Amino acid sequence: MGWLITKYLITAAIVVLVSEVARRSDRLGALIAALPLVTVLTLVWLHIEGQPQQRVGNHAWYTFWYVLPTLPMFLAFPTLLGRVGFWFALAGSAAITLLCFAGAAAILRRHGVELWP
Repeated sequence: MGWLITKYLITAAIVVLVSEVARRSDRLGALIAALPLVTVLTLVWLHIEGQPQQRVGNHAWYTFWYVLPTLPMFLAFPTLLGRVGFWFALAGSAAITLLCFAGAAAILRRHGVELWP
């Protein structure tokens, strides 16, 4: 139980750090947020917990394929924000991301990469 609490505290501290930096500098906050900190932490946690190398490697492999369809969201959100407000921009960006996920999954399936379980 102590290990789980430690994982939560470290992970939460990173999220809080990024949001605090972003309040002071949008560019520096974005740079830190763009770093694959969550993925790196996940890889570390999986390794420390003794997961097989295949599972750790698979996590990195699939993360790559899941990141690609999220990229249009980062262009759509600021474009929509000034037009429809925060919540609709967020919802619209999420919808665009889901469409991109579905499209990416269909395309990648034809090339032997199965994203959906």
